[in-house]
Amino acid sequence: MNAQLTGGKLLTLLQLSSPALPIGAYSYSEGVETLATQGTIATSADLLHWLTQELSSGSIRLETAILRWSYVAASQAQFEAVDRWNQWLSALRETAEMRSQSWQMGRSLLRLFADLEPELTRQLPDLARQGNCNFAIAYSLVAQAWQIPLEAAAIAFLHSWAANLISAAVRAVPLGQTQGQRLLQQLTKPIQTAQADIATMTEADLMACNWGVSLASMQHEGLYSRLFRS
Repeated sequence: MNAQLTGGKLLTLLQLSSPALPIGAYSYSEGVETLATQGTIATSADLLHWLTQELSSGSIRLETAILRWSYVAASQAQFEAVDRWNQWLSALRETAEMRSQSWQMGRSLLRLFADLEPELTRQLPDLARQGNCNFAIAYSLVAQAWQIPLEAAAIAFLHSWAANLISAAVRAVPLGQTQGQRLLQQLTKPIQTAQADIATMTEADLMACNWGVSLASMQHEGLYSRLFRS
């Protein structure tokens, strides 16, 4: 798990975390569209504050922690543990939209991986061939199968999450493309801090303050017009 991120593995990780990966991430805003419509997120400073708070106390921390543990469990063929964490993540979702997002992205990633790596796919646990595999779990299984070092896979997961929500805000607020890139740069330190904190988490630390996202998700279906599915 501490293996060096060689040139080939780096390119594979860039592919896995690319916004061009056809898993549908671009169609979700995780409540950002609701908050933009309501005026809660109206500036780049508002979005920076929102994402920084999510990194410090939101459910993305739990997803990343479980990604890490599932990666380790999969590397040791402890697939019952992977299945348990998948069920735990499904139960964590407060709204049908958020659960649907996680399942749809997980399903799309695993279907893509099966097309790219049919031999490696046969080594994945049964839940990878079922419909309700959460994205963080699917990501961990693919990263482990590709032997991408855990630390690199985890921080790329956080970066990809932040980049996707910034992209959503660029369209929904709206913000300029340069502002979006500046925001992503400003999140470098918060992402690194979150990565370090998450690496030390235990099961006793599985808690989050996520009510803002939950309320935004619940209100999303009532918006007059929508660009996103969440």
